[in-house]
Amino acid sequence: MATQPSTGFALTLERAIAAPPERVFDAFTQAETLARWFAPSDEYQCIVHALDARVGGRYRLELKHKGGNVHIVGGVFEAVTRPTRLAYTFKWENNPDFGDSRVTVQFEKSATGTRLVLIQEQLPTAEARDAHTHGWNGSLDRLVKSF
Repeated sequence: MATQPSTGFALTLERAIAAPPERVFDAFTQAETLARWFAPSDEYQCIVHALDARVGGRYRLELKHKGGNVHIVGGVFEAVTRPTRLAYTFKWENNPDFGDSRVTVQFEKSATGTRLVLIQEQLPTAEARDAHTHGWNGSLDRLVKSF
């Protein structure tokens, strides 16, 4: 089945986090905090090479697996509205098969802290969507545990 290049595949994930939206938003936009949770498992280390969380600002993250594999992702911030919304492009430098996609993260105040909704769109294949779903689930689980 052929995909439509303009839409592609998408994923949506949600988490309840026991912290106010400002702190959860900052976990995405401050290098030291992001490095602690952004990885699919504890077998990876995240190194933040760049993180300029403003519209037009760039980010570049390196994920090093304890077995030696290295994955690098980067992009540009398109929307930065603290503490409610982030949107940015997302591209793996060393995996062109995953194409260029877009991530939107919404931070909604809830009775217990924050309801986080992450949407990643424009993924080129179902396989890319499934791989990103796995990675985001691991990362978001680590984020929840960090609070």
